[in-house]
Amino acid sequence: MGRIILTINAGSSSVKFAPFALDGGELEELARGQVEGLGAQAKFTAKRTSGAKTQFALDPREGPADHRAAMKAILRWLGEEKLDDNVVAVGHRVVHGGRDFTKPARVDAALLTTLRGLIPLAALHEPYNILGIEAAIEAFPRTPQVACFDTAFHRTQPFVADVYGLPRSYYDEGVRRYGFHGLSYEYIARRLKKIAPEIADGRVVVAHLGNGSSLCAIRDGRAAATTMGMTPLDGVPMGTRCGQIDPGALFYLMKAKGMSPTEVSDLITYNSGLKGLSGISQDMRELEASDSRAAKEAIDYFIYRIRREIGSLAAALDGLDAIVFTGGIGENSQVTREGVLTGMEWLGVRLDKAANAANAQRISTADSKTAALVVKTNEERMIAGHAVAIAGLA
Repeated sequence: MGRIILTINAGSSSVKFAPFALDGGELEELARGQVEGLGAQAKFTAKRTSGAKTQFALDPREGPADHRAAMKAILRWLGEEKLDDNVVAVGHRVVHGGRDFTKPARVDAALLTTLRGLIPLAALHEPYNILGIEAAIEAFPRTPQVACFDTAFHRTQPFVADVYGLPRSYYDEGVRRYGFHGLSYEYIARRLKKIAPEIADGRVVVAHLGNGSSLCAIRDGRAAATTMGMTPLDGVPMGTRCGQIDPGALFYLMKAKGMSPTEVSDLITYNSGLKGLSGISQDMRELEASDSRAAKEAIDYFIYRIRREIGSLAAALDGLDAIVFTGGIGENSQVTREGVLTGMEWLGVRLDKAANAANAQRISTADSKTAALVVKTNEERMIAGHAVAIAGLA
């Protein structure tokens, strides 16, 4: 086996990974896996592209099921697959890169110090991204580690799409719209050049819809505006996050209801969105299968907000040439896509219901002036490609 690029996506309770073979500048995905249940009964799962699957529980007698334990389990599997000695770079997904990181960067002590300072901007993700990096450095001490930022793609936004209506000094200090899901948007922008070159250099709104959801306006392959803001809480509702909300509502909860800032933060981060509205689940599949009125209303609100944001982003682009759906919900929920696109003729989109039901790549009719596509994202491949470039392995 030749050179291996390992990608790591570390969260609070899981570490996802994917090894890629690097051969002649081309990347071949070999497997995907994760260690889930960190902090409790952790379990390792990996599936080779050939279909072979490995599963085992982490032994609690070997110590706490933390990020280091997860990396040890990944190392164990890599060793069994005879891949461990061939890892030449490790690429990491890092949610927040702040103002300064406009492209991927090699990890060093100074970078880690900067990332720790960004924890308040992405408290749900950033601490665990850092733990994943530290565990990987311990596992591969002489291997280049590359941080790939979900905010970097959005740094091409113009000032008006980046700023809040606060005194300018706050913007200069870093209170601004950073945007997220940038690795996904970057992948889609590049993918369109291959599968739809007539669209790739035009005006495109990409809807990355999943447990975390956002939309991005892309012109000529570069970000022009996005729905998320300084943190991943703004924009459309998500699995457990509220999305757009009047700040005055938060002041009301603190003053009239006596809620602390921590309690409000927990409410809008972990107990709102589809989960909070439905009172059932954050999983779109469960909501679509439910007969509950609350489940239907949660889906309706999700769709309504997506439609509003598409209109807003189309205005930011001075028109629209295509809408692209991606992410777990965007790629798989026919109900969501149909709800979003029905009645969008004013934007030049006509839904092909049969194509949508078949999960086809193009779900707009042949006579649509604005195309609608479904494109599977691949953030891991994007991370692996960046790791190759930054580590000088191309």
